[in-house]
Amino acid sequence: MVEATGTETVTGRFLMGRRRSQLTADDIGALDDAAQNVRTLPARTLMIRAGERVTVSTMLLEGFICRYMDDREGLRQLVAIHVPGDFVDLHGFPMEMLDHDVATLGPVKIASWPHAALARVMEGRPNLTRMLWFSTLLDAAMHREWIFRLGRLGAEGRVAHLMCELNTRLEMVGLAADGRFALPLKQADLAEACGLTGVHVNRVLRSLRERGLLLFRNGVAEILDRRALAALGEFDSAYLFPDDLRKD
Repeated sequence: MVEATGTETVTGRFLMGRRRSQLTADDIGALDDAAQNVRTLPARTLMIRAGERVTVSTMLLEGFICRYMDDREGLRQLVAIHVPGDFVDLHGFPMEMLDHDVATLGPVKIASWPHAALARVMEGRPNLTRMLWFSTLLDAAMHREWIFRLGRLGAEGRVAHLMCELNTRLEMVGLAADGRFALPLKQADLAEACGLTGVHVNRVLRSLRERGLLLFRNGVAEILDRRALAALGEFDSAYLFPDDLRKD
């Protein structure tokens, strides 16, 4: 398991493994200089409530953040899980509000960009603007895959797919190695991400462990058979647009 380490810049993990090389030194410097209010938040902190006006966008530097929606009975459905290097709510810049809640899953470190500062940074920097747009399109690609996972896969496939995705994304930013990574999520969080009950997730995790595919305990996930787990979850990392899949 790779431990979280500091990076040279605030945005050091932004788009790592996914076209970061297309950002110029000026792009990175301007984005770093505009960052404000680097801070930590405890676990289970509500950051943004649906319908609130937003005037800043946030990048996750350490930890995990989720986006979620509640049904009429107050039951939660996770619609996204963010890892270090992700802009959590960049789409809030043009939309000026979110239609979902944002909260920390564990302790996190974040940085913020006032939307006025982002607008100034993008002026005269079409390449940076395009890469920020690309970042939001990655979110959209993951949303489509999450819809597929919930709509077409069974319980074991849903959990397998989610674990494969998180492993791949964390590998990209240097926080997973050999299928092993820190994942401070509760089984209830996995249930809410996979549209299952906590009891069902417990059974799925036991089955995957007994089949020699996955271990998840004490906040650490370990993929024991990557190929088999990916097959079970019908996982193909192409929708994450990793650098090693590019044709050029």
